[in-house]
Amino acid sequence: MTSSDTPPVPRRLPSGVHEAVRPGSALLRLETTESRKGALDGAWWPRSRDIGAELPALLSALVAHLGPVSRVGLDASAWEGLPTRVVVDDHVVHIDSFPVGDDTVLITRGDRDIFSLLVVPPDAAPDAARAAMAQAVRVDNVSDAEQILIDTGSGRGPVGGTGRDRRTA
Repeated sequence: MTSSDTPPVPRRLPSGVHEAVRPGSALLRLETTESRKGALDGAWWPRSRDIGAELPALLSALVAHLGPVSRVGLDASAWEGLPTRVVVDDHVVHIDSFPVGDDTVLITRGDRDIFSLLVVPPDAAPDAARAAMAQAVRVDNVSDAEQILIDTGSGRGPVGGTGRDRRTA
């Protein structure tokens, strides 16, 4: 069997990966267990509603931890300037958009391995955003994205909002 015939080793969610975050940068947290039994697999706090500016960095981070991503599903009403595809590390990632309003982004690795991430509104207060992200990655979390945002006071930011970064405010 040659090295090209060797089946790929499935990557798992990172365990305890924490990188320093600069003020004004988007934040991503992933569940750190292999079980993926929670309602969500992680959370993302983008800086703005400009998906063209935000999505490449998210996908690069996910590819580094999960391997190649084939599709992204987004709420069309929550983002400005939705493309139909983006290129990440010389790989085309297809973008599906639906008017669902469910406060999530769906990431597909391979053909069927789907990761569901809570999307914290860009204008959420820092404490509320951190609380929402922490709840989303808890293994025992059974709340959907909308309920987490309500519970933590993160709320849904206005579509087409200013994209002002409150993390440094």
